[in-house]
Amino acid sequence: QVQLVESGGGLVQAGGSLRLTCAASGRTVDDFNLGWFRQAPGREREFVAAISWSGINGYYKDSVKGRFTISTDRAKKMVYLEMSNLKPEDTGVYYCAADDLHDSSWYYLPPDQYRDLKVWGQGTLVTVSS
Repeated sequence: QVQLVESGGGLVQAGGSLRLTCAASGRTVDDFNLGWFRQAPGREREFVAAISWSGINGYYKDSVKGRFTISTDRAKKMVYLEMSNLKPEDTGVYYCAADDLHDSSWYYLPPDQYRDLKVWGQGTLVTVSS
C-alpha cells in the first residue's frame, strides 16, 4: 500500500521561499506519477504541479509557472515542491497525491475527479503573509 507524508509547510512572508517534501513509501509506488494540490480556506482543492518519477518534465498550474518547481529523488522516494516568490494567494494546505494517470494529464483533470486519485497525503499548511 502506497503512503504519502508531506512536510515543510510553515509561515513565510510574501516574496519568500519554502520547499515542501513528500515522502512516498510502498511496494508499488514506482508505478505511480506524483502531484501537488492545494486548498485555501473556503475554496475547492486545485492542481499545482505533477511529475513522473523520471523527473524529465514538470506540469504546472499557470499561476505558479516560473515560481514553483516540482522534482523527484527516485532513490529516496521523495517528491519536492520548491516554491519561490510566494504570494498571499499561495496560502493553503498542500497535498501530495499519487496515481497512475499520466503526469501530463493532471493539469486537465476536472476538480470533481480529484477524489479518484489513488493516494493522498495528509497535507501540510503553507501560510504566506502580506
